[in-house]
Order: sequence, then C-alpha cells, then structure tokens
Amino acid sequence: MGMSVSAGGSGRGGRGHRRRRGRALMSEINVTPFVDVMLVLLIIFMVAAPLLTVGVPIELPETQAKEMNADTQPITVTINRDGEIHLQETEVPFDEVVPKLQAIAKTGYEERIFVRGDKDADYGTVMKVMARISAAGFKNIGLVTLQEQGT
Repeated sequence: MGMSVSAGGSGRGGRGHRRRRGRALMSEINVTPFVDVMLVLLIIFMVAAPLLTVGVPIELPETQAKEMNADTQPITVTINRDGEIHLQETEVPFDEVVPKLQAIAKTGYEERIFVRGDKDADYGTVMKVMARISAAGFKNIGLVTLQEQGT
C-alpha cells in the first residue's frame, strides 16, 4: 500500500490559502481626530469673528435708546471726525454715496441703512449724508449710538 502526498495546496491549509486568525479587517473610519480638529477650528473662528467686524474707528455718542433687534446685516454709512464718509469699510466721496448704495442694496429702497457719526464729527456733514440718502428714496435709515453707561 502506498501513500500519496499532494503538493498542489488543494485543501484549506495550503500555502496560498492561509487565513489570519488574529484580528479581522477593520472597515470603520476613526473620526476622533477629525472631530478634534473641527472643534479647535470652531473655537478659533468663534474668537476671531468679533475681531473681524471692526470697521472704521469712530467714537459713537451715547443715548438711552434701547438696542434694536436685527435679523439681517444692514448697510452702514460712517462719518468720522474728519468728515470722511465710509460705505461699510470703503471710503467714498460725498457724491458717490447714493449710487454705491443703490448698487449694493439687495432689497432696493427697503434696505436698512445705519448712519454712524463720530461724536466729534460735524453735525452738518452727518445731516447732509442722511438727507442725500433719504432724498434718493431709501426708507429705513437709522442713527447708531452707544447706550449710556450708568445714569
């Protein structure tokens, strides 16, 4: 009687068909580092966002008026103490205020426009700018002030 030995690896234990018996393949993505990075970026942007909104530096007068509730960002026209006029953060000549406002107003003449005048600015210049904007047909014009501290 003879014994035959097969060298082809036709069984389960053949050389090319070995299975690993340790750990199975992992098909999940580890999102912990991604979440950590996103939280750090969120904190950075939360701290940096208020610093980015500073525009033209002026000293606003203080009043006892209550703060307005606003859902949308208004267009701001700023007059500094030297009489320079800024639309948002861009300086514009007096004659170009209305055409530039009309170009950037998303809701047309119903757009909210806030006029910010430095407390040391010439009152006449502030009133000329407001009169020019009003004469152009804009309806929602408001003056921006700071609330008085301790009366």
